[in-house]
Amino acid sequence: MSTSQVRRRQATVIGDSDAPPEMCSVAEQIGEMLAGLGIIVIAGGRGGVMEAACRGAVKAGGTTVGILPSSEMNDANPWCSVVIPTGLGHARNVVNVLAGDFVIALGGSAGTLSEVCFAWIHGKPILTVKGCDAWLGKIGTELDDRGTSSIKVCEDLESLKEAVMLLRVSG
Repeated sequence: MSTSQVRRRQATVIGDSDAPPEMCSVAEQIGEMLAGLGIIVIAGGRGGVMEAACRGAVKAGGTTVGILPSSEMNDANPWCSVVIPTGLGHARNVVNVLAGDFVIALGGSAGTLSEVCFAWIHGKPILTVKGCDAWLGKIGTELDDRGTSSIKVCEDLESLKEAVMLLRVSG
């Protein structure tokens, strides 16, 4: 039996821990959509976009994993089904990215930008939604000429769902 038949797909949702309510609403809908597709939601385990995506996934019956920068389990938001405290600070961003088959980026600050860069370096497809594309809107569809990844800005949540359904599980 191949790995893709055994394990469920995993999506890393990244974004600002202090995101505005509108961005959190989008993140919650994305978490719900991912859970509805049977995809595990990976996030940084804290507030804002991370918490909203986890909340949406759990409300839809999904599984969530919070990969924390701290070494304290209690630092996780209440919607994390699985908590992984790393004690790595911002260095945990690469763990977040590597844990997903693909990345969905919503807004964010420098931490989110670092995760976008790690996703690019490690060949993880990067998706976002128009209007929530902050860094990706400034960067464009390529970070450098290595061509290790792809960046797709989806028009709306429905086109994001279509893009997610087309992605394959990493080997």
